[in-house]
Amino acid sequence: MGGAILPDLGAEILIPVCAIIGIGFSLIQWLLVSKVKLVPGGRDAAGNNSVGKNGYSDYLIEEEEGLNDHNVVLKCADIQSAISEGATSFLFTEYQYVGIFMLAFAILIFLFLGSVEGFSTKTQPCTYDPLKTCKPALATAVFSTVSFLLGAFTSVVSGFLGMKIATYANARTTLEARKGVGKAFITAFRSGAVMGFLLAANGLLVLFIAINLFKLYYGDDWAGLFEAITGYGLGGSSMALFGRVGGGIYTKAADVGADLVGKVERNIPEDDPRNPAVIADNVGDNVGDIAGCKEIEPALKKQLIISTVLMTVGIAIVSWIALPSSFTIFNFGTQKVVKNWQLFLCVAVGLWAGLIIGFVTEYFTSNAYSPVQDVADSCRTGAATNVIFGLALGYKSVIIPIFAIAVSIFVSFSFAAMYGIAVAALGMLSTIATGLAIDAYGPISDNAGGIAEMAGMSHRIRERTDALDAAGNTTAAIGKGFAIGSAALVSLSLFGAFVSRASISKVDVLTPKVFIGLIVGAMLPYWFSAMTMKSVGSAALKMVEEVRRQFNTIPGLIEGTAKPDYATCVKISTDASIKEMIPPGALVMLTPLIVGIFFGVETLSGVLAGALVSGVQIAISASNTGGAWDNAKKYIEAGASEHARALGPKGSDPHKAAVIGDTIGDPLKDTSGPSLNILIKLMAVESLVFAPFFATHGGLLFKIF
Repeated sequence: MGGAILPDLGAEILIPVCAIIGIGFSLIQWLLVSKVKLVPGGRDAAGNNSVGKNGYSDYLIEEEEGLNDHNVVLKCADIQSAISEGATSFLFTEYQYVGIFMLAFAILIFLFLGSVEGFSTKTQPCTYDPLKTCKPALATAVFSTVSFLLGAFTSVVSGFLGMKIATYANARTTLEARKGVGKAFITAFRSGAVMGFLLAANGLLVLFIAINLFKLYYGDDWAGLFEAITGYGLGGSSMALFGRVGGGIYTKAADVGADLVGKVERNIPEDDPRNPAVIADNVGDNVGDIAGCKEIEPALKKQLIISTVLMTVGIAIVSWIALPSSFTIFNFGTQKVVKNWQLFLCVAVGLWAGLIIGFVTEYFTSNAYSPVQDVADSCRTGAATNVIFGLALGYKSVIIPIFAIAVSIFVSFSFAAMYGIAVAALGMLSTIATGLAIDAYGPISDNAGGIAEMAGMSHRIRERTDALDAAGNTTAAIGKGFAIGSAALVSLSLFGAFVSRASISKVDVLTPKVFIGLIVGAMLPYWFSAMTMKSVGSAALKMVEEVRRQFNTIPGLIEGTAKPDYATCVKISTDASIKEMIPPGALVMLTPLIVGIFFGVETLSGVLAGALVSGVQIAISASNTGGAWDNAKKYIEAGASEHARALGPKGSDPHKAAVIGDTIGDPLKDTSGPSLNILIKLMAVESLVFAPFFATHGGLLFKIF
């Protein structure tokens, strides 16, 4: 079998160099964004005018447009500060609660994995070759615990950095909108690129360092090394789940409260400063989503296409120089010879399947196409028909993505078995930096519109930020489509690793042990979605009552002569999200433990398979339904076509029906849907981490009876 052209040392150097380049690129984008100053008149901290590329200062441009209001700029800065402080306070409170849970779970990992060999420090025969000796189970317990905590910490830092970047950029995007939608788009997307490239590079670098540090102990025991490093994924996914659920409950409680009372009952604009829930709503955009125009969406779509084409070329080169011409992998006990071009095709099929999923998602969620326009048209006869059309759209949007995932699974498995599926998932995630940039663009542009409204900027500025926001809804849905598709492939490869590590000879759905797990696993995404949806509903109920109370009891609030009590609404969202995020998170984290301990690895394999099949389809449907309802509302509000103008304007009966649909869709697209892809990954990786314990001590009920 031929060796690789690139020596091992070259690969060892190439990986951290790529990570450092990514970090450097993100810092350059940060510097460009920071040139937009939050001071009056487009002046810098020294009081000098900022000069544009044609020699004219931005100050003069604003003067000519009549938009150079110093008070507006100061208001933007104050609003940004309030949003940033609220988001920071929420994250610190959330991390305190989740940190306790993570420490307790880390102790559980050590105790369970250490008990596999009775906390022995003696070497043991390797599972893949009994003639060789591997590191003791106690070492796996220690290093798995360390990697779990490292993954959790990396996820915390990533979430915090993402929030800081989004809140840093929102007001700057608003100010740039005074000069045109193009400048605002560049600022928002550059800010998203800071987050996308920084987080992707940071995750790669931390994982590379962790593997090399662990290697100092494990040496040539690669099986032990990667069994221990699996904890890194478990820690990161665990924190991501709590962050997504908690943040989603926070933002949607505020969003629903602000929309129902403000837009439907009081007929005031979105993000109006008279609305008591408006600050909580804008804070939530940053802690929850971190997750149009005919001109903006194509620009974002081009970014995805360019990234996909460049990655295809890059993967081909890497496959040629870094992989041997052929090599052997183990496929559940049998050997399989794989060529480097076959592995390239596995990665490429995942990469292009992701792009197909992205385009299909755009078609079903963008108001530039007929599906969303049909949903908007259904609002003519009220909210009921709007809901029916939106649900039908979501169900229909599942078809092509599932076929794309199925084809990528079949092709990649045919070429390289479960390893092929794993690298197909890698292919779908290979444009993660661009995907994160596009995803982060959404909350930044959403906040920019809110700040423009609250600062009292002109209607023309709000139209520009609305165009950015409408495109952001579609791009957010595209990002969620990528995440869900890749989660399916990642979970399937982790499922294969679990079956292998737990020494399961075959997963036969005709056996009762597996089948009962299958139907229970298929039910779990519904149970999880019910918990998160009800949590949003309960929190929104309190928010609606508080907003109504303030409108009814604060004299001059609706007239704009009195200020609302923003702090109380922020507290309602914070308290609700912290309280309500624990049960759904516990359901996901505890299910594999309970099933593995009491019912054994065969039943657990059924649970994982059922959750995967069910969760992927619910996630796609929920995300696309919510995105379509949101953009149907914006389609009516924008009035960019004769059809849209016939349904409007704001405040009309069709618009009110669209607002109700949008409000129903909020928890679907921003809480339940995005959390499900984390659910299926987290359950699979957790089962893999605990597989040695389940295989040794699991199935207590079947042993007793």
